This record gives sequence, C-alpha cells and structure tokens, in this order.
Amino acid sequence: MKYSFGKFIALLLIISMLAACGTSEGDADASSSDSEGKKVLKMATSADFPPFESRDKDGNFEGFDIDLAHLIADKLGYELEIEDMKFDGLIGALQSSRVDMVMAGMSTTDKRKKNVDFSTEYNHSGEMFINQKDSEINGLDDLEGKTVGVQLGTIQEEGAEKLSKEYGFTVKKVDNSSILIQELKSNRVDVAYMDKTVAVGYIEEQGFAGFDDPTTSSPGMGIAFPKGSDLRDDVTKVLKELEKNGKLQELKDKWLSE
Repeated sequence: MKYSFGKFIALLLIISMLAACGTSEGDADASSSDSEGKKVLKMATSADFPPFESRDKDGNFEGFDIDLAHLIADKLGYELEIEDMKFDGLIGALQSSRVDMVMAGMSTTDKRKKNVDFSTEYNHSGEMFINQKDSEINGLDDLEGKTVGVQLGTIQEEGAEKLSKEYGFTVKKVDNSSILIQELKSNRVDVAYMDKTVAVGYIEEQGFAGFDDPTTSSPGMGIAFPKGSDLRDDVTKVLKELEKNGKLQELKDKWLSE
C-alpha cells in the first residue's frame, strides 16, 4: 500500500507541475492582463543607451524612451512591462510576438521596415565619432588604418561598414554601448561611432573628444511593432497628441538637452 500511495502522490505532483507550466506560458504572451485584469503592454528595450534607456543605481529603468513609454501606456490604459535584451535581438522579439513594441532609440531604416512597422518618428539625433582627447583624430580623413568601434545591430554598424571602404579603417563590433566605451578607454578601438545624443553625454561625463559624421542624414527614431499590428496607429495618435500638447518637448528638455 505504501508503494501505491507513493505513486499516487508522485502523479499529483507531476500534474501540478504541468498545470503551472501551462499558466507560465499563457502569461508570456504579449498584450496579456495582470492580476487585476488591467491590460499589459509588453515593451522591449536595450537599457545600455543613455539618455534614451538605461538603469539607475537601484536597477530601475530610466531615460527618455522609458518616460515616453509610460506616458503612452497611461494614455492607452495599459500597464507597462519592460523587458531588457540585446539590441540585435529586438527585431526578433517582435517577429516572434514575444513583445508588443520596441523603444530603444531605433532608427526607422528601410531595411528594418521590411521586418517591422514603425510609428511616426519622435526624435532625430544624427551620428558622431568620439575618441580620446589627446588623439590626433579630428575628421574622417584621419581614420585610415584605425579601428572604429560600433554596437551590433545599430544604424552606425551599417554606416561604418560603408565608410570603412572609402576611408580605410577596420570596424570592430561589440554587444552594447557600455562595452564600446570600455573598448575606447582601454585603447582597443581608436574611435567609437554612435548616436550623437548618446555620444555628447559620454563626452561631457568622461572627457572624450569628438566630431560629427558629415556624410549622411540618418532617419529619425520610431517605435517598432510587429508587421500589421493595430497598436501602431493607436500609439502614433498618442505621439501626435504629446507633440501637440508639449509633453514630448518637455521630455526632450529633461533628457536630451545639451
């Protein structure tokens, strides 16, 4: 009898574990609801891109995109849930319906538009090269034979690949901007190529030098959605409203003013 009763208990435990796994999978779906029945908006970001998205000393998300995402979620009646991941995995997260939208300082390039839909553009920065203050690199013509660092999956990676053919430098790709700055500080790259707003922040905080990329006019930043998402139109309407009532400019003054 002890043996039969033991098998019965073991069977109950297996059934309970399977039920728990089913609940977990259901909660992982995008646009789910929380315990109070409020709709959940799942957003992915790459929190290594200050002042757009990063973490404070307590590990909480902060930045221009984060504040803007909260405003959008509030306007639409959602509870915002943020997932942090590598930048080059963000498009895949949308395509697999793991998240509802992406805010990560993402430029609305034609290449990305083949895989995702974008909201109206909400910011434009441009690109910049930064280097050590005592460096003799002052422009593109000084990059021949040098190593230029970029973040994987970014518009700067694409731009650097094209420029390297004309100006004769090597491109080194890393996972995020924090690693990129460490590469620059340790002289493993001669120059870092990144979004201008982010670059200016590093110049001011860490005493780097830098110069603008004069060669291109990059697209602005947009919020990315899975192809065919109904959420895009709702979010675009909110963005236009926030621009009209001055709330968007308030966030730019808070986070992006030089």
